[in-house]
Amino acid sequence: MECLVTGCAGFIGSHLCETLLKKGHRVHGIDCFTSYYSKESKEKNLSPLQSHPRFQFYPLNLAEENSQTELNHLMRGIEWIYHLAAAPGLIASWDNFSIYNTNNVLATHRLLETAKNAPMLNRLVYASTSSVYGKYASGDEALPLKPSSPYGVTKLAAENLCRVYYEAFDLPVVILRYFSVYGPRQRPDMGYYKFIQSISQNEPVYLTGDGFQIRGNTFVSDCVNASIAAMDTQPGSIFNVGGGELITVREVIRKIEQILGKRARITQLAERPGDQKYTGADTLKLCRATGWKPLVKLEEGLSQQIEWQIGKSLRQVA
Repeated sequence: MECLVTGCAGFIGSHLCETLLKKGHRVHGIDCFTSYYSKESKEKNLSPLQSHPRFQFYPLNLAEENSQTELNHLMRGIEWIYHLAAAPGLIASWDNFSIYNTNNVLATHRLLETAKNAPMLNRLVYASTSSVYGKYASGDEALPLKPSSPYGVTKLAAENLCRVYYEAFDLPVVILRYFSVYGPRQRPDMGYYKFIQSISQNEPVYLTGDGFQIRGNTFVSDCVNASIAAMDTQPGSIFNVGGGELITVREVIRKIEQILGKRARITQLAERPGDQKYTGADTLKLCRATGWKPLVKLEEGLSQQIEWQIGKSLRQVA
């Protein structure tokens, strides 16, 4: 298949590109190296992809009008689209709403406008998030949609754009709501990355809220495999993607302590606006539709992230 992956140099996007290439597909990757993820990190993610003969990179910003000509040309042969490009993260969205509106809503609209005329398009997977459910995101796809942050609002708005284009133009869109994805290449602003870094370096672990927030974690390879499996589902479908293991944030810190053989120096901070209390994906709908199921247990996944993140240091303390 001829695949287009937006956000190809990001955490999930780079893993998705690698897996698609291993499966024999041709991959066209788009990324614009935005400021919320360091350029150095993205270049490191992108580097092994660019040497692959079936990968082509396009440094485009989907929200900018001058990207449309090249995007229109690219769309002529594309069969699968994975739209992962977005401004991520709950907290920064309070102070930078225009960035989130531009990168999550406007960029999605322009991609959909182009995709509706793509002659070979078979499926478009939109990567959404558990944040569209809000603070209490534990259950199946029938949960109320009550985002508790501007980030969640923009992701839900983009979901609605996808629905509108499916209904009005028969655009073959499938929506996936990712739950708490972790693993190698996780962004430095994300919780588990921060916990691992702080504990490994004997620095304070800043814990927001009481630490009893529940998370349903999804290892990045399970997320990628679910995304690929979704290409065989019915257009217009919406699925949760989660790992199935529920655990509190404090318990995650304890597991990291055990793997590293070090104690965390916890500093407790006030709860942040928009933070989710419970996230736990009921994935029965996706399992029934595709046969997909999560395979990587939390301890194994954390060990892989730690090995990637601190490398030799892990082997020294193990």
